[in-house]
Amino acid sequence: MNTIAVYGGAFNPPHVGHAMVASWIKLTGQADEVWFVPSASHPFGKDMTPFEQRLEWCKALARELGPWAVVTAAESALPQPNYTINLLRYLQTTLPDDRFRFVMGVDNLLKRDKWFGFDDIEREFAPIYVDRGGIEHTLTLASPKFPDVSSSEVRRRLLAGESVAELVPACVLRQMSG
Repeated sequence: MNTIAVYGGAFNPPHVGHAMVASWIKLTGQADEVWFVPSASHPFGKDMTPFEQRLEWCKALARELGPWAVVTAAESALPQPNYTINLLRYLQTTLPDDRFRFVMGVDNLLKRDKWFGFDDIEREFAPIYVDRGGIEHTLTLASPKFPDVSSSEVRRRLLAGESVAELVPACVLRQMSG
């Protein structure tokens, strides 16, 4: 039985924080694989780079990380709008002998009341909660505090003509500029 960490998000674009979190999950033995699952649409209606492009960026990052990092387009196959609990249950039916865990950042954990089926996610998919700099909270989380890096900041810098080389993995930057 494999343990698979399901790491969903917009990945608009994927940044070094995403890579650090995935590596931490794998290196600490919390999962055998980390699956990047780009959102087909944003649950709160934000504009995003087209899905196929974000999927390719995630694939570039996964190749850089190694064979334990997997990218799936599963969310795009589900009816939209999709809810995380439906995605997790769908994945579980595809690999019933594996154990799926959900990766959630503290920023989203603080908005748990807006998540459809959050109690079911906690009960069925043993979330891995991830702390992140720049988010004020009083929760006690097992993860280290990861650097305050966000896709929003990457997009802001790109629009301003500023460098994002220290925020975005080189493999993703090559895809973005190619």
